[in-house]
Amino acid sequence: MFRGSHAINARNLHDAAGSLHGVPTSYSRSESPWTNPRRKQTLLSLIDALNELKDDPSHENNGTQDPSPFEDDRDVPTVDERLQVSGAESFAKFERRMDCLDKELRNFANAARQLGSSVGILSSAFRLRERLTKVLFLFRENAATLFPRKVQRQARDTLVNPNLMDRRRGRRGNQAPLAARLVIKDNLDPETFPDQFEKFAQDVVTFLNSLNEFPEFTDEAVNTSIRSFEGDLKYWASCLQEYKTQFRFPAVQRYIHDLTADIGDHIDNITVTLCMFIEIGVPTIRFAQQHAASNLLNLSTVATFFSAVTATTLQFSYAQTGTVLSDAVNAFWFSSLVFSIAAAVNSLLGLTWKQAMYRSPGHRVPWWVLIWIKRSPLVFLVMSVACFSAGLVVFTYATQQGTVTSTITTTITSFGLAAVSAWFASERWIFMQHRGRLWLEDVINETTNRLLLLQVVVVTRRIFRQSMDRVYAVRASLKGKMVGKARSTTKEEDADSLPFTNPYMTTVHHEEPGSIYSEPVERAASLVSDSGTSAPLFNPRQRFVNAVRSVIMLQAPARPPLRAASTDRSFQMSPIRLTDPTATGLRGSKVASLVPKLKSLDSTQDLPAHQALVRHLQFSPDGKFLATSSWDRTSIVFRVGNPFTTYRLLVHVRGFIGQVAWSPKGHLLLTRLNHAIKIWTEDGVCKRTINRESVIQSVAWLPDSDAILSVEGSNVIKLDLQGKILDVYHFDRVTLHNVAITPDSQRLIGVGPLQRSPSGLQPSKSNRVERRVVVYNIATKQCENQTPVFNDVRDIAIARADLAALISYENKAPPQLWRLELLKDRDARLSLRHTYMPRGPIDFAGPSYFGGKDDQLVLCGGKTGDIHIWDRESAALLHYVRPPALGGDLTCIAWNHATDNPFMFATGSHDGTVRIWSTPSDDLDDDRSEYPMDTITDGMLRGRASFSSLPPQRQALRLDVSHLRQDVS
Repeated sequence: MFRGSHAINARNLHDAAGSLHGVPTSYSRSESPWTNPRRKQTLLSLIDALNELKDDPSHENNGTQDPSPFEDDRDVPTVDERLQVSGAESFAKFERRMDCLDKELRNFANAARQLGSSVGILSSAFRLRERLTKVLFLFRENAATLFPRKVQRQARDTLVNPNLMDRRRGRRGNQAPLAARLVIKDNLDPETFPDQFEKFAQDVVTFLNSLNEFPEFTDEAVNTSIRSFEGDLKYWASCLQEYKTQFRFPAVQRYIHDLTADIGDHIDNITVTLCMFIEIGVPTIRFAQQHAASNLLNLSTVATFFSAVTATTLQFSYAQTGTVLSDAVNAFWFSSLVFSIAAAVNSLLGLTWKQAMYRSPGHRVPWWVLIWIKRSPLVFLVMSVACFSAGLVVFTYATQQGTVTSTITTTITSFGLAAVSAWFASERWIFMQHRGRLWLEDVINETTNRLLLLQVVVVTRRIFRQSMDRVYAVRASLKGKMVGKARSTTKEEDADSLPFTNPYMTTVHHEEPGSIYSEPVERAASLVSDSGTSAPLFNPRQRFVNAVRSVIMLQAPARPPLRAASTDRSFQMSPIRLTDPTATGLRGSKVASLVPKLKSLDSTQDLPAHQALVRHLQFSPDGKFLATSSWDRTSIVFRVGNPFTTYRLLVHVRGFIGQVAWSPKGHLLLTRLNHAIKIWTEDGVCKRTINRESVIQSVAWLPDSDAILSVEGSNVIKLDLQGKILDVYHFDRVTLHNVAITPDSQRLIGVGPLQRSPSGLQPSKSNRVERRVVVYNIATKQCENQTPVFNDVRDIAIARADLAALISYENKAPPQLWRLELLKDRDARLSLRHTYMPRGPIDFAGPSYFGGKDDQLVLCGGKTGDIHIWDRESAALLHYVRPPALGGDLTCIAWNHATDNPFMFATGSHDGTVRIWSTPSDDLDDDRSEYPMDTITDGMLRGRASFSSLPPQRQALRLDVSHLRQDVS
């Protein structure tokens, strides 16, 4: 689309004409192209063509023609504008989340002032607020760099430290000026992002530890959310350490901006849990502290009262000395007085310490100090009561009171105090031993039942033993009588003829007392001991264990396969580009000429290829064959034509076919299984099966040889056609999903998630793992560049003629075009050029692809059946196929780059159908508008065709042709 003044358009036309002849556009006044007759004639011809175009009434918009060739994009913001708006909105949402957390921290600080020992939590909350201010400033700087038209920078002078603890007062108690002393002067350069994340994690953990210092209330939700946030912050800090000196690169800036979504989720969780803590936890802690303070106050009151009682009774005995009993009475009562006074004083000290705000937290106080403050008042009071009671008992005997008085005093004071103290101690001991599962009463009842049961068992065994002794005695007497009557038989036969004879019971009377084994068990034990072997049949314990194991193995359910967590977050970013008006005009005319042909695309053939989902498609390099792969364990090679015909059927015995790949010459075809690669000839003969131990994620051919690259985990294995390993390329800590080879076979570009951070850390959730695009030098076997990306990368493809890489993401993230730039030091670096935004949020089906003979198009399909086709250079949406056209069934796309028809592609579906899309035959006559010509006449025809598809109000080209002709003449 052309916009601008007449002078600018004239200059663009002049530069365009010069560039068509291969002449540079920069020149001096002395070398003006107007002095060249050939160039002058060329430019006059071009102006005539524009004049005819301006006067042609057929291009006026009369309401019957689509006013825009770009799919009704009138009054629709550009892609860059949409990305600017969405990026600014995401940052504004993140800023609101940070402000909400800062507000809750302020509320918490105000509420925590009512608690004792709140100085630790107040200090940690203030430091956390200060860290939030610094982190938000860095994210704002990053967003302002990416979205300069929508996000404004914040001046450092306005960056005020929210830490109220740092405020100083003047000599007369007046508060110092706020802005003069509270400005944060730390180094807030983008290179400090890893350090700020690390310190952010430390401040968050310090705040959590301060919360846990209140044992009266512990919220597991707060602990879980903060611990998860800490782990992710440390993980991000560790990963970002590898991008030192790169934080001003757009790719790293976009990744940091995308982190605001995950950080915002953590911030929301902490904000919600902190709000609940303020509403529930703070009142609970305050009640518990007040209850503890009241207990100490009561102890102090009781101890004071008891010391008065002890001092009063001491007046009756302190003068009586000289005897053992009188001295004992004075000793006990003086001790009671000392302990009661100590209990009262320590209670007051503990009360003051608990209510103090500026006291050390529990983990900062020595253990003996805590014991003295918390336990000594009660212990001293108990000791005071015990000494007073003992002195009272001794006093009754020392003063020779009556027997009844002495007995009652001794019984009540000694037995009652001892019983209650023993009960209290036993309760606590039982609770600690059984962790609250049993109480003291349960233990007493259980012990009593065991004693009764043991007594019953002992009595029963004794009765049974006596009965068995009598039976054996009777049997022995009967056996003796039978032997005496039948002397002609042997003892063994007589013994066997007796009904109660048992030759294996010779040791019955030598058993241990209390044995309750029955006769069959004893016989079995004797048989086992005689044979010297044992069988599982006579080992009940082993039989029981084996039976339990068998039942567990039979009932154990099969574990379902894990599904990869999908991200549901649209991509936010695209770089800001300043394009040359001349290049924009020529590209616009070229793109405009493609729109009518793209609109004429239609589904021309439906091939019932497979019985299951079509996983992958690819046309051969010469465009004569189409290979498909499916989950029905077959791969079909179709011959391209009208109609398509089945050429070969490649049957696999087992395993799903995940990918097909034609060799560069088109004479071999690869089919990828999970653990094998099959090499097929043109005639459908399996030439070789290469088995691999690791799971194969992807396969690719090297452009300049018959070698194969097999992507396996973090390694790329280079194989020959015989399966021999030629080389191994290791991508450190990156689990590769796919790799692409540059046309010069010098570098690999791999995409995949990071296994772990450099320090071995893992994120709290799998969807927060860092994904990377890695540029690997094959010659040096070194990673030249690593670029972080936020969304889950799926696939990568490289254009055939240049170093443009098309990266596809999972689910709703749109594809992106990256450019591989070669630096002076022979290293390479990736830079983002375009993000291809769809019409609305969609779930993409399979990877995106380059289209057109020169890879000038980018196309991708959605799971609902819609297809988007963009211009590669401008990222403009050229054509959109609505979902009803495909019936909502699409899994993959493949473009035919070599056919005579420049618009042909195939799509796969879930039901196994392969659809062929192409333009009608009447649109194949004139292809000159799509491809560059060598002559200026062809350039004029291309310009005329491109302008003819644009209405006047969209062309924005109103040249005064007569005035321009006079200037040229």
